[in-house]
Amino acid sequence: MGTVKIWDLRALGCQREYESRAAVNTVALYPNQTKLISGDQNDNIRVWDLMANSCSCELVPEVDTAVRSVRSLTVMWDGSMIVAANNRGTCYVWRLLRGTQTMTNFEPFHKLQAHDGYILKCLLLPEFCEPHRYLATASADHTVKISNVDGFTLEKTLVGHQRWVWDCVFSVDGAYLITVSSDTTARLWSMSTGEDIRVYQGHHKATVCCALDDGAEPSSS
Repeated sequence: MGTVKIWDLRALGCQREYESRAAVNTVALYPNQTKLISGDQNDNIRVWDLMANSCSCELVPEVDTAVRSVRSLTVMWDGSMIVAANNRGTCYVWRLLRGTQTMTNFEPFHKLQAHDGYILKCLLLPEFCEPHRYLATASADHTVKISNVDGFTLEKTLVGHQRWVWDCVFSVDGAYLITVSSDTTARLWSMSTGEDIRVYQGHHKATVCCALDDGAEPSSS
């Protein structure tokens, strides 16, 4: 319990293993693919240097507070921001210090009370969505909230699911969001209107994860 393992699909067996000392709920790969960030049940956020094969630093959400569980991590596409969400509905934000390029130079930037209950997923917009800079948070309160990270103001609340919302994924251009829920459905949302434009049904139990393939069609030539 409490480990992060890295597997090379071209080789047999586990290639790297890191001890977190508590159940790990979430991991995120840094954009330059040289570091891995993990969040665990005891509110620890550790940065693992894949080149040095060790923990290079820890990001501390808050000092002298009750232990909370980090549920989800997301990293800005250019590596300039990290967001961690916990089971109290809070998002903690760190930003890269200007003029630096190393993970050890992140500073606490903002605390966002996005929901009153569990946040199950937090997700920043992908690369090709500038100048829009949004953070989506999916929650046990049945909603998904869209916040603008330039000021951390609430832009939209997506309402439609009847139970916990477990996961979400943006389209590559940021125009749409897919969400899945314990109500057994997946929903497709328009980011411009905040309305669900399609509901996918067919599962008989909770739908807890999703992925979206909206890449370019392969060339016929």
